[in-house]
Amino acid sequence: MRAALYPRVSTEEQHINGLSLPAQKKALEEYALAHGYEIVGVYADEGISARKPVMKRPALLRLLEDVKKDKIDIILVTKLDRWFRNIKEYHITQEILEAHHCHWKTIYENYDTSTANGQMVVNIMLSVAQSESDRTSERIKTVFRYKESQGMVPTGMCAPYGYRINGAKKIEKDPETRPIVEDAIDFYFTWFSKYRTFDYLCEKYGEQAPTFNQVDRIFKNSKYLGEWKGNPNYCEPYMTREQARQLKSIKDSRTSTAEGYHYIFAGLLRCPVCGCVLTGYRKVHHNKNGGTSVYRRYRCQPKYNRHSAPNITESVVEKYLITHVVEQLTREVLEAQRRKIQKKKDPAAALRAERDRLNNMYLKGRISEEYYDDRYAELTEKINQYQAVIEIEPKDYAVLQHKFSGDWLSLYNGLDNLHKQAFWKGVIKEVRFDEKTHKIKDFSFLV
Repeated sequence: MRAALYPRVSTEEQHINGLSLPAQKKALEEYALAHGYEIVGVYADEGISARKPVMKRPALLRLLEDVKKDKIDIILVTKLDRWFRNIKEYHITQEILEAHHCHWKTIYENYDTSTANGQMVVNIMLSVAQSESDRTSERIKTVFRYKESQGMVPTGMCAPYGYRINGAKKIEKDPETRPIVEDAIDFYFTWFSKYRTFDYLCEKYGEQAPTFNQVDRIFKNSKYLGEWKGNPNYCEPYMTREQARQLKSIKDSRTSTAEGYHYIFAGLLRCPVCGCVLTGYRKVHHNKNGGTSVYRRYRCQPKYNRHSAPNITESVVEKYLITHVVEQLTREVLEAQRRKIQKKKDPAAALRAERDRLNNMYLKGRISEEYYDDRYAELTEKINQYQAVIEIEPKDYAVLQHKFSGDWLSLYNGLDNLHKQAFWKGVIKEVRFDEKTHKIKDFSFLV
């Protein structure tokens, strides 16, 4: 009979005696030779759990393909739990084996699937194995959750670029790569482009520079914010809370086309219908004189739910912002100063004065005790309500005021598209459109 050998170990079983791949393979080979089987192949799944679906067990997939080609008569495994710990996946595989008259056998256990009683025994043992696997998995998850809450590193997890694992099994900043990560973050919040940040690091640090995937994860992995799995103080952060908020509000989008054109307002224009970021594109207009004119425009390109949306020329957006930006900034600064002055005033001062007068009137016998108690309780409640209100601090516009000071427009007009793009991404959070007219409605500052 043509026999296929199927040894399997999961990650946590790698170092347990008797379960290693070499030990299983040796036992299966000896059994096959002792029974006169012809070994046609060894299909080993290493680091794969028996709970995994068949589609995620590469060696088992190859094994089943050879079964479908009628190359195998019997499959040898050491124990049932090496074969399956999932009843559903077992029956899916069993259908394939039966269709091609292929059998399986455990060399350390005695199972017979040719009878109804034997099939029942297999189902019972698989249920037990699946239940045991579930309990083990839950225990492991509980241990991991505890480690995460204590800022510790779960088994098998590597530290992200810029961090290292110390003796207490916690991640800390790596002195060797820390300057590179800090440099990457500073550069990104100047240009707001991961690709430019990566190019900058490669040029500056050469072979020591991180890969693009590592740079990308710096701005996606919550550990760089000091957070992980619900623990806000998991490790020392690289980014400040303000940078985290800014990163959340700025979504990278395609900033250049195949011809290398940089769209100035990429990622800043938002569709009023679906909320998606408008995409830049190139529109060519053929003139009557035979020439052509190229316009850079922005439009919404939803994959589903087609709808009428803004389609606006880049120069129109630029003209609108240049015309209104200083006016709106001045208005918001004055409003912030007004709120700051109001905050300095004590809104409960008049109420406290009235309560003092109430006390004097009661002491002089001019009001009844019942009236005093009711009015005193009412005033006290209002005073407490004022004290409980948490006022929002006025936004800090100092950085924006500096950018729009002096002859800023002349300096702006001297920039190329790439630098204009960086300028607006450091100033504007988003530009909003009217849902009916599709014209620019307003915009908000990045403060």
